[in-house]
Amino acid sequence: MASYDLPRRLVAEAFGTATLVATVVGSGIMATSLTADTGLALLGNTLATGAMLVVLITVLGPVSGAHFNPAVSLVFAMSRSLPKRDFGGYVLAQTVGGVAGTIAAHLMFALPLLEVSTKVRTGGAQWFSEGLATFGLVAVILAGIRFEQKAVPWLVGLYITAAYWFTASTSFANPAVALARSLTDTFSGIRPIDLFGFWLAEISGAVAALLLFTWLLQPGTSSTLSSEAKL
Repeated sequence: MASYDLPRRLVAEAFGTATLVATVVGSGIMATSLTADTGLALLGNTLATGAMLVVLITVLGPVSGAHFNPAVSLVFAMSRSLPKRDFGGYVLAQTVGGVAGTIAAHLMFALPLLEVSTKVRTGGAQWFSEGLATFGLVAVILAGIRFEQKAVPWLVGLYITAAYWFTASTSFANPAVALARSLTDTFSGIRPIDLFGFWLAEISGAVAALLLFTWLLQPGTSSTLSSEAKL
């Protein structure tokens, strides 16, 4: 990532987030146009999103780190893997890219460029789900980078595919994507009034994962010292 200048990294983040959101929103529209079965529609939405994440992280990871997510960028800024001066630019690029992705999906399906969502997603269970989903996402990224960096695209894609199904919120786990999804009144939407609860849960989950895994992924020394003392 260090070999690419900031403008190129920001374009990669904007393009990646736009493509991700276009996939989420577009596959949701396509799924509901093909079937009235909500479970089957969600499956179509899930598989497209997970597959696209693998592709985007593989091809854009070397350029920008392939965050596509303000919560992930925050974690890397806090751990100093992303220069703090670049954090604001990353978030702006992700946000603009996300909105562009919604517009692209709407254009593909002949819908108004932007619509305010009426999809209700609120309450303790939804917020807990988002916190847990984001915690798991960040944990997978941090552990993947530590132990099997080349597998990270697959780990993230597979995690999100699973999290669509085991969380009540269908695992947004991304503040920029959540904002973009508030601008589509389709299968994947969320009411703008519900965004704050999702954002708070996502940021809390990300920071909690950083704190735990910063400790967890460091080799312990107590057992070694103890063994040496016995000798």
